[in-house]
Amino acid sequence: MPVPSPAPEVAAACAELVKALPAKVLDAERREASPTSPLTAAYGDPPIEMTCGVTPPAGMAEAQSQCFEVNGVGWFAKQVENGFIFTTIGRSLYFEVAVPDKYTPEANALTDVSDAVQKHNKLVTPCT
Repeated sequence: MPVPSPAPEVAAACAELVKALPAKVLDAERREASPTSPLTAAYGDPPIEMTCGVTPPAGMAEAQSQCFEVNGVGWFAKQVENGFIFTTIGRSLYFEVAVPDKYTPEANALTDVSDAVQKHNKLVTPCT
């Protein structure tokens, strides 16, 4: 899992968010992410990977209209070869959740992390 190199204030805020993530996502236990970083978390096998402090994905700027909400958190979804990558929209930090297609429907993972995102990732612009 690639580890981002955000500015120090973003890294500090991201570390708090990652620390606040739940013990389980989709009934998958939290496990050691590789490489170990305060900006990443992983769950299950194959791993559901979470990374904070990422750069916005290509196409996200034009995709505000594609924003969908899960428990008050806006997300941008990008389908990839083996599942989906979801990135927060309209928040101070870019937080990414990569969910393999083994966990269909992949968006259900977002329900488990939405409380931590709401508490530790300030809303800037709501989904439209």
